[in-house]
Amino acid sequence: MAAAPARTSTVPVAVQAADPLSRAGAEAQLRRFPGVAVVDPTGAATPGTVTVLVAESADAAATAALRRLVRGAGQRVVLVVERLRETELMEAVECGVAAILWRREATPERLGRAVLAAARGDGDLPADLQGRLIAQVGRLQRSVQGMPGQAPTGLSERESDVLRLVAEGWDTGEIAARLSYSERTVKNVLHGLTTRLQLRNRAHAVAHAVREGYI
Repeated sequence: MAAAPARTSTVPVAVQAADPLSRAGAEAQLRRFPGVAVVDPTGAATPGTVTVLVAESADAAATAALRRLVRGAGQRVVLVVERLRETELMEAVECGVAAILWRREATPERLGRAVLAAARGDGDLPADLQGRLIAQVGRLQRSVQGMPGQAPTGLSERESDVLRLVAEGWDTGEIAARLSYSERTVKNVLHGLTTRLQLRNRAHAVAHAVREGYI
């Protein structure tokens, strides 16, 4: 008797945008990517829903929406923006955004991969934003070096190794192969770290680690 085909899960995704044209465009892109299902953003969010927030920049209105979605509704959010200042980048990370994507790079595949990464809790940042984030928190970290009361609480060697590779843009499978761990071990390390330090996602963990001088 032939085995039944494996069931594949679909990630529900809701799109929010300031204008209907941007929303319709993002929804059209997502419908072309397998593994996601576009849902009505005005309805009640189901568990596991990822919200794609499309904005010109992470201005006050977009930041307020991020806080409402992440902290209020407990959703994972992909932020799609045209431009992003360094202060806005840090604020978006601190708000708990799971992934950031430039509008000019929001092809169906790139947008879909960002949604799936957010659903897994992996997070996703463009390489140039990763560099800007690390540089910014590095400057913050150096500005408080030598000040009393700033000693870090400490990370294990394993946590530091994993976070260093996350900061370099490696995904879970690549980190596991590089460190000779299983993917489950890498995920457990990151989950334990973010839970213990009350961090919201990988990007927030990297920002914290660089700010505190761990990596």
